[in-house]
Amino acid sequence: MGGKQRDEDDEAYGKPVKYDPSFRGPIKNRSCTDVICCVLFLLFILGYIVVGIVAWLYGDPRQVLYPRNSTGAYCGMGENKDKPYLLYFNIFSCILSSNIISVAKNGLQCPTPQTVITSLQRELCPSFLLPSAPALGRCFPWTNVTPPALPGITNDTTIQQGISGLIDSLNARDISVKIFEDFAQSWYWILVALGVALVLSLLFILLLRLVAGPLVLVLILGVLGVLAYGIYYCWEEYRVLRDKGASISQLGFTTNLSAYQSVQETWLAALIVLAVLEAILLLVLIFLRQRIRIAIALLKEASKAVGQMMSTMFYPLVTFVLLLICIAYWAMTALYLATSGQPQYVLWASNISSPGCEKVPINTSCNPTAQLVNSSCPGLMCVFQGYSSKGLIQRSVFNLQIYGVLGLFWTLNWVLALGQCVLAGAFASFYWAFHKPQDIPTFPLISAFICTLRYHTGSLAFGALILTLVQIARVILEYIDHKLRGVQNPVARCIMCCFKCCLWCLEKFIKFLNRNAYIMIAIYGKNFCVSAKNAFMLLMRNIVRVVVLDKVTDLLLFFGKLLVVGGVGVLSFFFFSGRIPGLGKDFKSPHLNYYWLPIMTSILGAYVIASGFFSVFGMCVDTLFLCFLEDLERNNGSLDRPYYMSKSLLKILGKKNEAPPDNKKRKK
Repeated sequence: MGGKQRDEDDEAYGKPVKYDPSFRGPIKNRSCTDVICCVLFLLFILGYIVVGIVAWLYGDPRQVLYPRNSTGAYCGMGENKDKPYLLYFNIFSCILSSNIISVAKNGLQCPTPQTVITSLQRELCPSFLLPSAPALGRCFPWTNVTPPALPGITNDTTIQQGISGLIDSLNARDISVKIFEDFAQSWYWILVALGVALVLSLLFILLLRLVAGPLVLVLILGVLGVLAYGIYYCWEEYRVLRDKGASISQLGFTTNLSAYQSVQETWLAALIVLAVLEAILLLVLIFLRQRIRIAIALLKEASKAVGQMMSTMFYPLVTFVLLLICIAYWAMTALYLATSGQPQYVLWASNISSPGCEKVPINTSCNPTAQLVNSSCPGLMCVFQGYSSKGLIQRSVFNLQIYGVLGLFWTLNWVLALGQCVLAGAFASFYWAFHKPQDIPTFPLISAFICTLRYHTGSLAFGALILTLVQIARVILEYIDHKLRGVQNPVARCIMCCFKCCLWCLEKFIKFLNRNAYIMIAIYGKNFCVSAKNAFMLLMRNIVRVVVLDKVTDLLLFFGKLLVVGGVGVLSFFFFSGRIPGLGKDFKSPHLNYYWLPIMTSILGAYVIASGFFSVFGMCVDTLFLCFLEDLERNNGSLDRPYYMSKSLLKILGKKNEAPPDNKKRKK
């Protein structure tokens, strides 16, 4: 019966890998895979470059970096280089207008003449001046200034509040200067903290070969202890409330969730849940202890692999640089596209009801370089209005931005896929080296990098495109949810939440499938679909081992991140807050305006460093695990088909390699 059941499982998830006498690790003789996807990806990248060139030709990022006066001239540039600030003739027109801040494309535009602060010419002077302070290149009045009497404005409080709002929202100069000063004072100590994080991460991974077993045991016992304490605490709360007679029937239904803490049924339900979790974990330890031992042995083997190929620990720097290039290119392209268009000028008058202005076509196009001949309308000017949305490029800006977003997601996912495939190739060469370290290639990381780029760019692009489409769908769904949030009924919100949950699960599954597919690509050199299928079938034939290894690895890496980030955070707090006594003059903490700023920077940097190191280690564990499963299926320990796994794994599994005849004679 058991044999029949195994045969049915083989049919459902494929048959075990057959022995191949020519297989000795990652395939050397390869051919290009997913060529069509490779061509499409390269054509897309070429189009992405064309979009960037078009954006560079037609865009002008100065529109968001520098203010412009009423004639469209930039302040602080060209002939106005020594005039960096913009002055509004009537700032209260900005305060009382419906659209106070519009800096996305046209800058802060107000229905009032604007001029360079030192440029005061006849008929171009403001009717009043107020003490001002610069903010984002513009002059805004002080909040304690008493404004002059203006027609149509009777409430000074409104003006004061408007000025205060502008100052609070725009004038961040003092804070930014203080932040800059803090970074200037503490940057080298931040680098020291990041160096400590790097050393801790590396030591943690390298020492796992010695302490992986005891550490996993301590962590599991710690989880059991926490659950046991939770059960005890819930029981005490339940007993006290039971003696008081506090029941949910007395409380009834309420939206105040904190009220349920005062009823006995809440603590009884929590007690039952924690008790079930405790029982499940104990059963797992009892019945899956062998698989936990295998997981620990694989973690030790991964630590050895990293120790043999230390260059792999610094590959995340390559990934980081490539990701930074992709993000910077997209950001610059998006900025240039958003600022494309020719400046538009219209006729404007301060008082269109004045005699002589009735026949003037206000708000019609004009030429700022031409002299206005209509002198009967006082204050008539040709002022800058905005940027034209006409023309082929301007009409296509939205579509080009969508193309750019798709390019951002696709290139980012491709870079991440490249890193996974390269690391998988390097670590696979370690596992399939029968005599370690003699049989390990000289430059495994470089060889894997060249091989991946040469043969498997299309496969990586295929997997990255699938993931990109799912992520774009999630972004669209989030956008729709945000726009319709105020008008949805509960049923619609429930449906939207279900869709978002399904897409989230789909994205997680695709990431998992892609990751293992890239490992199979690095080993066998087959296309994406075949590699994904083989990886999925292999994992499904060993699903229990997959779950155990995944959870043990997650627990261990979580503890490692907690150790690195927590250690750096505590050290940074005591150092930058000046709470470490006895430091010499050379190690005295700097005087800072905001001591929490370098602390948070150190913690964030430590998390990034730890995540980079542990991502390499996680990829190593996953690669060795797939190789281990393949090793079990294709080999049997005979002289012709020896196992490639370590002696510790052979011992745990109760297997061994058959010794050569000459070795047997020596033993006798």
